[in-house]
Amino acid sequence: MRTDSRLSRMLHALIHMDRHDGALTSEHLAQMLSTNAVVVRRTMAGLRDQGLVRSEKGHGGGWALSRDLSEITLLDIYRALGDPRLFAIGLADDAPSCLVEQAVNAAVADTLSAAEALVIARFGEVTLADIARDFDARFAAVVKGREA
Repeated sequence: MRTDSRLSRMLHALIHMDRHDGALTSEHLAQMLSTNAVVVRRTMAGLRDQGLVRSEKGHGGGWALSRDLSEITLLDIYRALGDPRLFAIGLADDAPSCLVEQAVNAAVADTLSAAEALVIARFGEVTLADIARDFDARFAAVVKGREA
């Protein structure tokens, strides 16, 4: 099963957007993310609809952040992407007649529901500013390592 990387890709793009002077075009973001500009526009439109980014028209236009990184959580991005499925694990049959499979489904569904609640709660705690600080620390360590 193919994984959905939109959340991590958009987090990546938004950190770059914060570090860039001015707006970034869909084409620039697409090149950075190794995807198509149409995919970027469609995905960014969902973030725009949630007030996370804005599009600027004309020369020098493109996509820019609407809010500070400290005001945007992973949960905000996740929701703007349409609450994509978190886990690839699923039930074999949604309405089984076999009592064993019913018991299996109940256990699996309960476990996945609890795990999803934990992930969603954690997404609400992590801001893009937290990720940017982690990047800054990693970058500083690389630079320091080169100077040594």
